[in-house]
Amino acid sequence: MRLISFIFDWWNRATFGTFLFTWRKGEFVGQDQFGNKYYQERGRADRRGPHWDRRRRWVIYAGLAEASSVPPAWNSWLQHNATEVPKVEDPHHTWEKSHIPNLTGTNAAYRPSGSLLEAGQRPPATGDYEAWRPDA
Repeated sequence: MRLISFIFDWWNRATFGTFLFTWRKGEFVGQDQFGNKYYQERGRADRRGPHWDRRRRWVIYAGLAEASSVPPAWNSWLQHNATEVPKVEDPHHTWEKSHIPNLTGTNAAYRPSGSLLEAGQRPPATGDYEAWRPDA
């Protein structure tokens, strides 16, 4: 079952094809605090055409293939907006929060009071609300 999952399971880590391509042409570049591993194509890019003079870059996720688990600095590198590989020691401003992935659909997702999935009572509608009625 694990082998079948490895071949066809694209939403968890990477597929067999991605691992094969990484093994053949990938050069390990770095790893982020979530365990995601980043690669770029070995050698020089010899393809012709617009924007093809750069090497391919990709990520192999540590767990579930969720794009929001890529920190901003690494996302910038993947999109070729940054040429330097991000460092873990990069200084952060005091006002910056650490990156967290999208939590929608998990138990840690934001649920305001009154939500069906959150305990509590929804506040009643105030007098400034008027229900829409179609012209009959």
